[in-house]
Amino acid sequence: MQNNTPNNTQVLIVGGSLVGLSAALFLSSRGVSTILVEKHRGSSPHPRAVGFTELTLEHYRAVGIADLIPQARPDIRLRRAKVESLTGRWGEETPWTPGQDEPDKGQVSPCTGAAIAQDRLEPILREQALHRGADLRLGVEMLSFAETKDGVTAQVRSRDTFEIYEIRADYLIAADGADSPIREHLGIGRDGVGFLRTIRSVLFRCEAAEPYLERGIQQFEIEQPGFQAFLTHYPDGRWVLMFSDDEERSEDQLRSAIRRALGQDLPVELITTGRWEMAGRIARSYSRGRVFLAGDAAHQLPPTRGGFGANTGIDDAYNLAWKLDLVLRGVASPALLDTYSAERQPIGWLRHQQTFARPDYRRWAGDQLAGEPLFGAEAMELGQRVSSTAVISNDEDLPPAAHPDIWAGQPGARAPHVWISFDGRTLSTLDLFSQDFVLLSPDVRWINAGLAVARDLDVPLRSIAVGQQVCFPEDRSFEATFTVSSQGACLIRPDGVVAWRAFGSDADPTLSLCRSMSQILGRK
Repeated sequence: MQNNTPNNTQVLIVGGSLVGLSAALFLSSRGVSTILVEKHRGSSPHPRAVGFTELTLEHYRAVGIADLIPQARPDIRLRRAKVESLTGRWGEETPWTPGQDEPDKGQVSPCTGAAIAQDRLEPILREQALHRGADLRLGVEMLSFAETKDGVTAQVRSRDTFEIYEIRADYLIAADGADSPIREHLGIGRDGVGFLRTIRSVLFRCEAAEPYLERGIQQFEIEQPGFQAFLTHYPDGRWVLMFSDDEERSEDQLRSAIRRALGQDLPVELITTGRWEMAGRIARSYSRGRVFLAGDAAHQLPPTRGGFGANTGIDDAYNLAWKLDLVLRGVASPALLDTYSAERQPIGWLRHQQTFARPDYRRWAGDQLAGEPLFGAEAMELGQRVSSTAVISNDEDLPPAAHPDIWAGQPGARAPHVWISFDGRTLSTLDLFSQDFVLLSPDVRWINAGLAVARDLDVPLRSIAVGQQVCFPEDRSFEATFTVSSQGACLIRPDGVVAWRAFGSDADPTLSLCRSMSQILGRK
């Protein structure tokens, strides 16, 4: 069946798992018309991601859905140990970042992250994206696409009715997985350690095993003569056992392997099996023309305790959403979209290096990255720095990541979290930076400059007077938090990244701010 009536939208997303759904949510929350097509009709029965970081929850907080996702206790972290079996002899605990303590969460972020299985989170994202106006088309696969001078046209097919029709969009986001046909069609190559091995797994329930989690360990490296496997627990009561080989097992063999991993013959309910690649591949570019890669299409990484897979992709989508919004509204030049790959590709590469330099995966990569310096969890999640024309900084030779307290307002870094008083309410500073550009300053000259630039350039820029509209606590003053003087100012992007700062007064603050904003928006 052929339908020749085109469907028009501003952004077409191909792929409806975590990253595609997050992109649809972020875009529709900004009023961007969005169609998402996903060839499957629902979530995978074998959940993959389970740990969602503070930064991911900050993004969901910004669009008003963080309260729908149960957040972790501040003192809970993902711990792993080497064991003979779950009920047998336990050996040493293995740290995520050797030599570094992991402090309680909730200190440098208003969020603590979440432990929720992917197939429990995705329905929340679907419902909320639909509520905000996104058009989600499940059971619809993309057959082909072509880019034109002013858009992208995709041919899609319903897997229920076999109807074939076209969707025309201004831009296309490829969230279509590690084997991304879109990336392959664009001819974008990938680098990294490459394919390492194929992993098979079995998902099951075992209530009798739950008491063994009371010691705080959730992941177990099973080491027995002739049997090595990995056992981990989902917060909803399911368990998954991953094998170190690519052998297909019968039900009896699966039950036997689970008994060996548990160390006792406990009652077990088998749910499903899975198969996936352990690999490290990072696309050399995250965009070409009007097409943008996100999630596994851009960076294929194995699951890690640092959340370097799904969380990285969700952050991709958050970075891209505000840029597409401003370009589609005519506020920014299309040159702003070039900063997506410039900012996100180095982060994907850093996370690749950090993944395979850590003990969890270093042995599988042949110790290629054994000497790579390691960054702590907070530096990797909340202290990574981006560099592009959408960030104005004169500082050179800075590390790619650092603890967020060290950056203290450094352009290119995430704005610091501080509990503040704003309009009679207690908020995080990050709550101010979820929609528009924000200029913060105690100096009325900068505030007036911000009002003038917003008017003259017709840009979504809010100017907030520190000490009047917003009050910082005595032990975390604005000046100390952003490393400026009482005559200084700081400009924060709609994604919460510091775009520019002035340490003090300026002879012509309006001109200085106008030039900075024009560069960030790609207008010059």
